[in-house]
Formats: sequence, structure tokens, C-alpha cells
Amino acid sequence: MASSVIDSELYRGIYVTEEMKKVFSDESLLQKWLDCWGALAKAEAEIGLIPEEAAQEIANKANYESIDMEVIRKGIVDTTHPLIVQIREFTKVVGGKAGQYIHWGATTQDIMDTAVVLQIKEAQEVLLSQLRKFLDTLLNLAQEHKNTIMPGRTHGQHALPVTLGYKIAIWADEVGKHIERLEEGKKRYLLGSFSGAAGTLASISKHGLAVQELYCKNLGLGQPTITWHVQRDGFAEFASIIAMISGTIGKIANEIINLQKSEIGEIEEGFRMGQVGSSTMPHKRNPMICEYVVGLTRIVQRNASLGFDAMIQEHERDMTFWTTEWSYIPQICILTSGGLEQMQGILERFIVHKENMERNLNLLKGLIVSENLMLTLGKYVGRQNAHDMIYDVSMRAFEENRSLLEVTLEDKDIMSHMTEQEVKEHLHPKNYIGLCTELIDRVDKKWSTFCRVYS
Repeated sequence: MASSVIDSELYRGIYVTEEMKKVFSDESLLQKWLDCWGALAKAEAEIGLIPEEAAQEIANKANYESIDMEVIRKGIVDTTHPLIVQIREFTKVVGGKAGQYIHWGATTQDIMDTAVVLQIKEAQEVLLSQLRKFLDTLLNLAQEHKNTIMPGRTHGQHALPVTLGYKIAIWADEVGKHIERLEEGKKRYLLGSFSGAAGTLASISKHGLAVQELYCKNLGLGQPTITWHVQRDGFAEFASIIAMISGTIGKIANEIINLQKSEIGEIEEGFRMGQVGSSTMPHKRNPMICEYVVGLTRIVQRNASLGFDAMIQEHERDMTFWTTEWSYIPQICILTSGGLEQMQGILERFIVHKENMERNLNLLKGLIVSENLMLTLGKYVGRQNAHDMIYDVSMRAFEENRSLLEVTLEDKDIMSHMTEQEVKEHLHPKNYIGLCTELIDRVDKKWSTFCRVYS
């Protein structure tokens, strides 16, 4: 019986990608525990701590399909221990003397932490693939709309003209940095854990670091410098990157929601017949998917904050916050992956209403480029004087609902320094987009070769 949107047959198509859900499935977790024991046995056999044939038998039998999932589930409840029943059941599966070498020198947290890291490693590759595709789409859209001029807005009000490509390039640059963060973070949080009961490797003494190195190598993970049982900064770093990724896609979704407002109507998230915006208002074409994504972002960011809470650990091992990682890490990865998939679809079909952008550029009747007129006038009378002069005509134009051009041409002080043609040129929005196109090209140059190879 499903009890959350992640598991729900009704909702999961909105919130979840099946690929990411498999990464954090019970079967995946169980297999990763077994992989850890197989890797540990091989490492210890190579050092000479356990017989080679025992290690081979452990590795050969390390398949989750040989384990009864219901027995494990019930055993965790009965023992109140997250791993002991799994050790017992796997020992039975391996059998004989070989079974007695399972978990040799390890503590529960070693195996469970490493399994979570293996899940993160797998999840990160899913996210990187999605992000590279997403970035590629953004870069293409930025180039496509390099010269699509629209109002720029600050504080919710018209500021200066920008291009849609410029806006999208800002999104792209942010996504590129997230990819960098994930790649760079690997060396800090994709580390194996094998340190023993109190982290000192006392259980295998002088062989400890050699076994640890081989164990990590067998699993494709880095070797830590020291025990990280109570160092949870790696997971906190990963969670913060995921929260930032989610924040970026949430920001993009929220921007589309705002630009789709009836009064603005510059962008639409995409529409196909059959989509319904309201159960009672048949005309509604709501940005429903973007709204789902913003909601996902909030859930991810709240859950990711548990990574910082979990950094407060007591003594040499502490389970109070450790257990939250089994919950919040799968959730933030699954929901972020779901959000990325939804936004990828939005970018591939969103609608740009250029005619509305043109209309909105002229909504303030020239006021959107008052800065251009002010700076030109400033060459003659000084910047602050020019500001005051253009402020006066701007407020008059605003209050009287007239064009800035009309009011400016009536002002003798301003016109004593500028010609009518000069004023007209400086009040044309298309003549004042600054370095939008150059900045788009800078972003494209930085990230295009970086992202355009993805699986």
C-alpha cells in the first residue's frame, strides 16, 4: 500500500523518475549491503586475514535474490537493529566456514554508510545525465532567443530591456555550476566506510588501513583520511548541492509562472489538448507543471536541511541523526530528479509570445529606457543633474499617461542639449539591451563543450 507521492501509483508520474526510484529501492539497498560484504571479504583475503575460498564464496553468494525480503523486514522490527538480521540471513546463504567470515572486523555503520554512499554515487550519475541534457537545452534556447527582446524587471517593475536569451543564459550558467559542484564533490563524499566499532580499526589492527584501501577500491570509492562515523559533512555537502539544484529548477519554474500571468503573457509552459487547468473554469490554461516543480523544490530544500542537523554527532558514534539520512537522502534525490524531468519537458515545448513581449516593452511608453536618455543628457549637464531632469519628465509622463518622448520634447531645458532625433533614438527599447548577446556567448563558450555529451 503506497503512503507517499514517491510510492503512489496515482501521483508518482508527476513527482518521480523511475530510474532514480530504482536507485533507492529496497532491492538496490539490500544488494549494496551485500556488495560491501563481498568487497570487504575480497580485501581481507588479499591481505591474508581470511581464507581466499571463503572470500570467493561470500562474493559469489552476494545476490539479493537469495535473501527473503520479508524475513529481513520482520527481523529489523524484532531486533530493533538495522543490519543484524541481514548478517544472519546472509551467513545462512553462504553457509559452512565461509559464512563465519562475513562482516569480519566491520561495524554496522561501516556497511550502512558505504551502502548509502554507493546509492549517492549511482544517484549522482542519474542527476548529472539529466543536468547535462537540461543545460544543453538551455544553451540552445539562449542562442535561439538571443535577440528576442523583452522587458527586464526588478522589484516586480519594468527596469531595462533584456533578451529572453539573456534570461535563459543566466539559468544555464547556474546549472553548469551545479554540474561542477557535483563533479568536484565526489572526492569529498564518495568515500567508503570501514573503521570498526569506535573507528580505530582495532578489530584488525595493523592490517586496518590496507584492508580499508582495498575495500574502497573494490567498490569504486575513495579512501577516507580518518573515520567519518561522526563526520557527516560529506552528506551535508551533497544535500546542499541537491537543494541548490532544486532551487534553480524551482526558480525557472516560478519565473515561467510569473511570465505566464494573464497580464504579462510572455511565456507559456506549453499546452496540448486534454490538459485541464481548472475543474470549474474551462478557459484556464494554468502553469500546472511549473507549480508542481515549485512545490517539489520546497520539499527538497526542507528535507536537505536535515543534512546540517546530522552534523551534530556525539562521541565516536551516534544514531540519533544518522537514521535521518536513510530517509532524507532518497527523498531529495528522487524529487529533484522528478523536478528535472518535468522542467526538461517544459523547456522542450514552452511557448514564447513575442507579440506580448513587444506590447509590454511599450507599456510604459518609453519609461523603460529613461536611463539611456539620462546618461546621454548627463554628458552635457552632469549625471545627477540629468537624473533630476529626466526624473521630472518621467514622473509627468507617468502621471499624465503620456509617452516619455512627447513630454521630453516639450521640455526646453532638455531639448537645449539634444536633438529630436537623438531623443527618439535613445527612447527606443531595442537600442538599449547592453551586452545581452555578448554575455549569452560567454555562457555558451564556457559550458557548451562541457555539457553536450550526455547519456
